[in-house]
Amino acid sequence: MNQLVDGEWRTDAYEATDEDGSFQRGETTFRNWIAGSDVPDHVDAEPDERFQPEAGRYHLYVSYACPWAHRTLLARSLLGLEDAIGVSVVDPYRAEDGWQFTPEKDGCTPDHLHGSDYLRELYVAADPDATCRVTVPVLWDTEEETIVNNESREVLRMLSTAFDDLGNGVSLLPDVDDEATVADVDEVITEIYEPVNNGVYRAGFAKSQEAYDEAIDDLFDALDRWNDHLADRRYLVGDSLTEADICMFTTLIRFDQVYHTHFMCNRQYIHQYEHLWPYLRDLYQTEGVAETVNMDHIKEHYYTTHPDVTPSGIIARGPDLDWEAPHDRERLGGEAPTPTADD
Repeated sequence: MNQLVDGEWRTDAYEATDEDGSFQRGETTFRNWIAGSDVPDHVDAEPDERFQPEAGRYHLYVSYACPWAHRTLLARSLLGLEDAIGVSVVDPYRAEDGWQFTPEKDGCTPDHLHGSDYLRELYVAADPDATCRVTVPVLWDTEEETIVNNESREVLRMLSTAFDDLGNGVSLLPDVDDEATVADVDEVITEIYEPVNNGVYRAGFAKSQEAYDEAIDDLFDALDRWNDHLADRRYLVGDSLTEADICMFTTLIRFDQVYHTHFMCNRQYIHQYEHLWPYLRDLYQTEGVAETVNMDHIKEHYYTTHPDVTPSGIIARGPDLDWEAPHDRERLGGEAPTPTADD
């Protein structure tokens, strides 16, 4: 697969599956933290005083198609940080040259900061000798002229904690009156990552029957578990929407349209689950969420970018789902995000 090697773009740089045919996701490279961020206990890092949380200083590079980048778009929207943090959107189609900027395409933008043709140009600008995959999201600092971080879970936590004075008063972590804790949120995010968030990729990119079967068993065992978990509670952790729900949402919103067919995760649709389906609609109908979902970009990316999975490049048309149908999840209590700060 494609990546930078010593600052040069290579199309044969690494293999994404191991000798057993199991998909192996590579590590992200830039792992700095903005000052004022609450760094989780499982992360061996400290906030860097070079990166102060200032309005207009930071810029997100994202793809609407990518579930990892979608996490950061959701947080930016729910937290009311649109004016504080700019965004550039890459083309959903990713060819051999990697993520590219095609501003003439619907839903895409130019690189608002540098006018780059390809996202990899930013990686080389940040590190001329970079040896890494070129992924989204990217959090860029316009003052230091470098990438702060390109690990979605960490960017999500920075947006949740470092920019309190610049947002709308919404929190994506449990408040002091909630029985849940931030540690509970981190635990759930970790628990859903491998079987669910990464599980769909483990199934779709498996190169052996054994690897695929293991991924599918893990995935649907986890979906069954979380479906039961949501039977008597509105959100995954505590009484409010948290980062954990964001991490679950970006996989579930893509599931029936893409993962079920394209990645052969076809034991069951999400819309066939008694609790996961209304939970997904509840999140989708939350103010600030729907506008971050671009299903055209999502479907184009997956069905056209993985020729080893779907070589024809034909984009599947279904299923036709009613995201706005009543969900009746309010009866379980819990509070949807409510902005309190002045716009």
